[in-house]
Amino acid sequence: QVHLVESGGGLVQAGGSLRLSCAASGRTLVNLHMGWFRQAPGKEREFVAAVSWSGEAKRYAESVKGRFTISRDNAQKVANLQMDNLKPEDTAVYYCAARSWVQTTVTFSTAEQYDYWGQGTQVTVSS
Repeated sequence: QVHLVESGGGLVQAGGSLRLSCAASGRTLVNLHMGWFRQAPGKEREFVAAVSWSGEAKRYAESVKGRFTISRDNAQKVANLQMDNLKPEDTAVYYCAARSWVQTTVTFSTAEQYDYWGQGTQVTVSS
């Protein structure tokens, strides 16, 4: 079992930055792929970024590519999402997700592919 807890959300002006963190407990992060999703009011949950368990492979949604950076520290059991040049349309609840997979060159971009979820952290970007 994996328990995920997000932190780092908040209110920021457009053009600003936030760094989200996802702390994992319950097992090692080896073979545990991580992802970030977000859900805005009235919209479906959407993929933001993903990283393989080794950090070797990363994937981003087109809407955040070049602005967001996903990273992880397996020793600290943390996955991070650095968000720069934030826009009002980035406003959403951000969720951390995880699933087990051995291959290091694979990432997952749909919610159904993940087994574990955090409770979410609110990110609000004002114009």
